[in-house]
Order: sequence, then C-alpha cells, then structure tokens
Amino acid sequence: MSRRSMLKALAASSVAVGLGAAVGTTAGAAVGSIPGAAPSGGRNRLVPLNKLGIILYSVRDKLSGANSIGFRTLFEELAAIGYSEIEFAGYTQGGAGEITPAEIRQLLDDNGLRAVGAHVNLNPSNIDEQLDIAETLGMPHLGQGGAVTNNNTVAGWGQAADNWNLMGEKAKARGIKLYAHNHAGEFGFLSDAPNTRRYDFFMENTNPDWVYLQMDVYWAHVGAHQFPGFRPIDYINANPRRFPLLHLKDGKVNPDVGNGYNYVEFGVGDINFQEFLSATRDRGQRFGLWEQDDASTNPAPGYERDSLGNAARSYEAIAALRG
Repeated sequence: MSRRSMLKALAASSVAVGLGAAVGTTAGAAVGSIPGAAPSGGRNRLVPLNKLGIILYSVRDKLSGANSIGFRTLFEELAAIGYSEIEFAGYTQGGAGEITPAEIRQLLDDNGLRAVGAHVNLNPSNIDEQLDIAETLGMPHLGQGGAVTNNNTVAGWGQAADNWNLMGEKAKARGIKLYAHNHAGEFGFLSDAPNTRRYDFFMENTNPDWVYLQMDVYWAHVGAHQFPGFRPIDYINANPRRFPLLHLKDGKVNPDVGNGYNYVEFGVGDINFQEFLSATRDRGQRFGLWEQDDASTNPAPGYERDSLGNAARSYEAIAALRG
C-alpha cells in the first residue's frame, strides 16, 4: 500500500469516527473530492503534497473550550487526512490542558508533521521570544496574521516598515523568514498619499532579504474588488522570492456584500485556483496552506458541520489541482 493510499484509508476510519463526532455523512464521503474536482491521480501538481498544509485557525474549534480535542488528537487527524505542514494560530489547546512548545514539537514529530509557520502578534519587544519558540518548533517561517499597522499614513506605515526590518534582520540571523499576511485593507491607499497602495509602500520600504509576505489569495481578490487596479497574481510574479507561502482560501462571488465574496469550502467557490497557481512563474515552489475562517459552521452543500470534514475535502480538492 502506498503512503497516499494508506493516508486515505486512515482518513476514512478516523476523520468521522476518531473524534466521536456526530456527522451525518460516512467517513468516505468526508474525505471524498468535491464533485467536479479534477482526478487525484497524475502529475504536475500545482501544490506538491510535501508543501500542502493547513493553518490551525481553520480548525480552531477543535483546540478551544472545554471540549478541545488537543494537539495530539488533532495532529493525528490531520496527518491521516494527508496534510504535511502546520501553520499555527496560537500555542494553546483550551480544556485539553497546558502544553509547551517542546511538547508540541514532539507531537508534530510523532505524526510526521512539520511546523511551517505561525501567526502571532509581533513587535520589537517580543520578537526574540517568538523566534525562540519558532526554533523550538522547527519553523522555517514566522509571521503575523493581522495588519502590520492600523495607522494608514505614510508615517504610520513607515514606522511599521522600520519595525519589520529590525525584526526581519533578527529572524534572518537565526535562519527564519519573517512574513506578513494580508487582508483586503493592505491594498487600499495611504490616507496622505492617495495614489500609493499600503501594500506597495510596505514592500518598497522593507528589505526583501529580511521581510517576506504570505498572500491570502481570497483577501487579495477582495482587495482587488474593493480597490481595483491590480491583479493579485502580478505581485507574486514580480516578486516570487518574497512570497514563500500562500493561503489557499476559496470564495463565492456575492455582489450583495461589501467584500464581493463569501467564505466557502475549497473547491466550491469562484476563485480559479488552477488558473491562479498555473500562472505563477515558479509554480509548485511555495507552500500552499488551506484556510477557511468559518469551517466549523459552513461545510460544502450536503455535508454536516465539522471543520475536520471541511479540512479533508479541501485537502483532496487542492491535491487534485494540476497544471
């Protein structure tokens, strides 16, 4: 039995059963491909399996509150699905009890998983501590999920760029790439320089050897809807080295909401990821991390609510993408 077949077999027995979750579909349905997705066999994967990961924010319900299943069980489930890379969104596990970064690292190793990055709130005062944690977990990247500043003036973004250069230089000295994640607002304009996008200003004023970026493809499309005049793919192709990670988050077009899109499970939305990933000049070279902000409450049509079910089906849909 190949590793891939083994993982699918494990997923069939654990995703719907291992947690004791009351889901209305069979385990086989939980891990099955979205109807209409490309077949899982073949070559030219747009996201190689050894670079296909998940940000734990998508399954945060499994790590919070009294009913937390804890990192141990969660990692077992994600490894069974087939994920290889983990991006953290905090290092706590709710009612499952206290846990240290060293203990988390052991659980990753036990399940054949790798910590690829994390979203934490970074500043010059805590960067050394956060880099210590990243080293313990074996992360090649360390990032922030929120905006680098909420002061949308030239001075505000200039100060943010200075801070990130300082932190990025420290990260590079320890062999770690520091990265900033985007939402839609970064593609808006500076309040006192209305022809300059905040994202452009940040890129131009940070050292590309010290400061990297993680494009959230969904939010970049929302940004293009709200602040037109750019294509998200052009940022990556113009600066391929600066984007080592992507958030692969799907969206359904909805002209009645300000974002222009609603969150949906990967593979049932309107963002053409096959076209997007095929258009990257160095496709297959960066990490693709699945995210769905409302995975615990918004499954694909016909499925019961369960963030791990969404995670399994989204894995299959991403793995099926071919160039």
